[in-house]
Amino acid sequence: MTLVTKSSAEGRAGNQATTRGCRSRKAAFGITLSLLAFDGAAVAADANLPRKAPPVQSVFDWTGLYIGAHAGYGRAPASAVLTDPLLNATTSNSASAGMIGGVQAGYNVRLPSGLLFGVEADLTSPNYLISDSIVAVLATPQSEIVEHLDYVGTLRGRLGYASGHWLLYATGGLAYAGERFSNTPANGNEEKHLNIRLGWAAGAGVEYAFAPHWSLKLEYLYNRFEDANIRFGSGTQYSSTLDFQSIRVGLNRKVDWPGSPNFSPKTSLSDPESDRWEIHGQTTYLPQGYPRFRAPYTGTNSFTPAPQAQATWSNGLYLNARLWEGGEVYYNPELLQGFGLNNTVGAAGFPNGEAQKSNFPYPHYNTSRLFLRQTFGFGGEQEELASGPGQLSGKVDVSRLTLQAGKFAVMDVFDGNSYAKDTRKDFMNWSMWAPGAFDYSADKVGLTYGATAELNQKQWALRAGYFLMQSVSNANSFDTKVFERGTYAIELETRYSLFSQPGKLRTIAWFNSANSGSYRQTLNNPAFDLDIAQTRRGRIKYGYVVSFEQALNDQVGLFGRWSWNDGKTEIMAFTDIDASLSLGASIKGAKWGRPDDVIGIGGAINALSRDHRDFVAAGGLGVLIGDGALNYRRERILETYYAYALNKQLTLTADYQLITNPAYNADRGPVHIFSGRFHGEF
Repeated sequence: MTLVTKSSAEGRAGNQATTRGCRSRKAAFGITLSLLAFDGAAVAADANLPRKAPPVQSVFDWTGLYIGAHAGYGRAPASAVLTDPLLNATTSNSASAGMIGGVQAGYNVRLPSGLLFGVEADLTSPNYLISDSIVAVLATPQSEIVEHLDYVGTLRGRLGYASGHWLLYATGGLAYAGERFSNTPANGNEEKHLNIRLGWAAGAGVEYAFAPHWSLKLEYLYNRFEDANIRFGSGTQYSSTLDFQSIRVGLNRKVDWPGSPNFSPKTSLSDPESDRWEIHGQTTYLPQGYPRFRAPYTGTNSFTPAPQAQATWSNGLYLNARLWEGGEVYYNPELLQGFGLNNTVGAAGFPNGEAQKSNFPYPHYNTSRLFLRQTFGFGGEQEELASGPGQLSGKVDVSRLTLQAGKFAVMDVFDGNSYAKDTRKDFMNWSMWAPGAFDYSADKVGLTYGATAELNQKQWALRAGYFLMQSVSNANSFDTKVFERGTYAIELETRYSLFSQPGKLRTIAWFNSANSGSYRQTLNNPAFDLDIAQTRRGRIKYGYVVSFEQALNDQVGLFGRWSWNDGKTEIMAFTDIDASLSLGASIKGAKWGRPDDVIGIGGAINALSRDHRDFVAAGGLGVLIGDGALNYRRERILETYYAYALNKQLTLTADYQLITNPAYNADRGPVHIFSGRFHGEF
């Protein structure tokens, strides 16, 4: 794909002006001929004039199979009654509400009259914020019930009228909802119950086909479900009603079967059929586990010594569009599911980069990225930008200024290492794919809101950014004191050649202004009982990163990172590391006839500051660590993987990690972690 240049746009405008002029002269000529209609010769001459055939309007073929995704807003009102074993009763009228997202598939048949019959199935998930999935919370002196809505699905018929590129329709059919009910009795262990409600759905929508295989729809759905009546083993009874209303925007892609009139074997499902936008997608399933290891004691934030296995699964679309010259918008909706080992605690260098700090037993929707990007070219030499999830393809000036603002990850912009950056393709450990001591702003799934500027030249680039900071450590809420609170970062990237092979050196300086607690102040006041929240106030945390990458040849590359922070205040967002050194190599498989395969091998050493280690040794809890005691040693990590390319889109990876002194504790471990990974992309 290529960008539209100013000269080509002007040429196109000139052609349009010429066409308008020709049409005006023809119109005037036609009027003159009409006034002279009584002249037979003139009429004959008019009859012999050449006439241009009217343009043929292409009509979207609504008949056929389609797949797609949707996002929007949902609300689930409920009325509930709780009765505990002592017959204490309470009632509640409440509702969950928030962003939703999901997928759909269907089949349409359009009759010659324009009448359309169809069937569609969909599955919708609530937003990743836990509060958005809680339908009701009721409590009595003996019990506390929490009702979670995990998903809503429908199987519906569609009846509509399609004219040209537009479709109006009504829809209705079967609905179902999956829920979890948890009860915490006053005396006893937590009780859980899974439940599926059946019901019906009805709604209406409008859909517009904007490309030969693509359509956009706006839809409203109302779902009514049967009542739930739950009885727990403790004798607690809970009943509730549930509705679900949603308004959503959906994107559909029509799929042509081989043999159909519109089938083209060279057409990719991801072909946007336009140079104005691109679509990419990915899915990554990552199971991980370890065998039993030595551990004389276990704390709140420990790896449990018993064998265990967990898995994460992420699915995402990347919808990128050009708005104007140099202006682009990027939207990345995702469905996230799964748990990290021990609910993502137990090691500072955590072994799964796909494991966020929110644990989802069912897929949850998240608007992972939504931002605007504006590029200003300064002329001169140009370069071609490759198409990718975070980049529209096209030619740009090498000398340019790029501004970006919205929701995205700090690491999308900073420390763009070629060999250790993407946990869906290369290294998985947190202290291998990122600078471990860089405590950048991020919510529990690794994202934030901010703005960046990048000045790019041929031999160097300078980047700077400001990002909102979490309101407290390890939270999903952000501090709205803009510029007073936040992460500030600046990076200088220099590009060089060593023995005719390219290399890059990056230096990052950063500081956080945050509502954070002090390790030393917490330790010095026994009345705080190691509750670091008691010392929280506006504080500054600062640090730096030095990172390099160096190609040895076309097949082998080296990388390394050194990162450090002052270690006086609590970690706000990333992980419990105050100093980290990592080194590694990436080797492609051309030597053994597998050019798309990759072997990676690397290691990291992580350390804590004196204040931080004293706090943990006293029994304090960090973001990811806290065994209740500490025989301090540096945490050491070895990771190696083999990524086997099934084809250009599908990759299987086997990964092994050895974590010595997990959570800096020589009394525990080592831990041998074995992982698999299936990754698909388009």
